[in-house]
Amino acid sequence: MARQGFSDQNRSLERGIAILRAFRPGVSELGNAEIAERTGLAKATVSRLTQTLLGVGMLERHPSRRSYRLAPAVLSFAHAMRLGSPILPAIAPLMRQEATRRRVNVGLAAADGDMMVYLESFRYSPRSSFRTVVSGQRVPIELTSLGRAYLWALPEREQRRELGVIAERRSRAWPQLEADIQASFAELEADGFCIVRWQPGVAAVAAPVLLPGLAPHALNMSVASSEPLPRLQRTLGPWLLDLNRRCVAELEASLLPEN
Repeated sequence: MARQGFSDQNRSLERGIAILRAFRPGVSELGNAEIAERTGLAKATVSRLTQTLLGVGMLERHPSRRSYRLAPAVLSFAHAMRLGSPILPAIAPLMRQEATRRRVNVGLAAADGDMMVYLESFRYSPRSSFRTVVSGQRVPIELTSLGRAYLWALPEREQRRELGVIAERRSRAWPQLEADIQASFAELEADGFCIVRWQPGVAAVAAPVLLPGLAPHALNMSVASSEPLPRLQRTLGPWLLDLNRRCVAELEASLLPEN
């Protein structure tokens, strides 16, 4: 009986986290019906859990629209994560210097489900880009150079599982998408980085950041440019590899002092 209760608590926690994940940029408020649609949870379950999240300060309720939004406590978790990260203090100065020196955008991201989440982003000239990237922003794992660098770095069994999930989720576009992903994998295998233009006017190269004991991260450089990708690849690729090498060396020195 105790084991069953513990299992039930785990499921409740997972479902509560799924509700919090339903709130994404551009979606400031959600009602129970919308949350149920986004999470696949039963409406009765959503209603019970939103009340719990409201009670513990994770959600706020709009007084008249019967909708919820994330509470300030959620932001405090992100701040605590950034301050406690062993990675960001080590390499953020290098990323900032490179963004200024090369006049490019530099970012570091990690996986979160089917998305990549920017942990840090230094924008050399935000006005020159069609979008503004900030810490915490999520981008599609299968469409971006960051995501493909991460997928390539996964162990084979885990990579197959992730690709299978993407294939099921994007079944109609999968034949072309699979070819694009495999082309990026070939670039990573041959050159150590891949280049992708998943939004018009913005090109990005990315490479995995690999250290023993840490999940794969991905480092990227991007520019607002309509130049042909091969030309940008020849310029941005060596810059990224050099930065990646220095970041890994800095992380090894800070996280693995015995080496």
